[in-house]
Amino acid sequence: MHYTQFQEFWHAASKRQVIFFYSGYFSQHVVSAIAETIKARLNAAGTAGPTSRRIFSSFVEMSQNVMHYSADALTPADQRDGQMRGGAVCIGRQGEAFYMLCANPIASDRVEDLRARLEPLRAMTVDEIRAAYKAALRAPTPEDSKGAGIGFLTMAREASGPLDFHFLPDADDASRTVFCIAATI
Repeated sequence: MHYTQFQEFWHAASKRQVIFFYSGYFSQHVVSAIAETIKARLNAAGTAGPTSRRIFSSFVEMSQNVMHYSADALTPADQRDGQMRGGAVCIGRQGEAFYMLCANPIASDRVEDLRARLEPLRAMTVDEIRAAYKAALRAPTPEDSKGAGIGFLTMAREASGPLDFHFLPDADDASRTVFCIAATI
């Protein structure tokens, strides 16, 4: 990237009120460092406590999604501790609201399963999301989950509107799809 391209990128990020952007490999150490930075940025901006908590909670879930499910891995799939997987996260302001976006490559054969899990969340009311969240806490962890199985419900619960998601072709690998998810807080 040339200096002028970087300047264009920086200007575009500033214009869109991006307060944090990271693209690269996520590990527990990286997520912890990013979390500290996000907390400091929100605190310095005077963001209300409940809003900061919701942003932080959604950031953690998005990061966990990358660390558990990204198809771009530096570590073996069967390695439980110390996972390092690729993706990107962006947090910005839009008026009084915050937006959060996350993207990572997934195996293309996972697209329909993810779509089936996310589509119902778009139609649920806040009360239905809360009830589903409570039920999921009491239910056994789904077999295909590498966490508690409540990540999307947590993001939906914290968001001020429906989660938005897209599946885009991976330009570098036809067997993969880029999974993008966004929340407004």
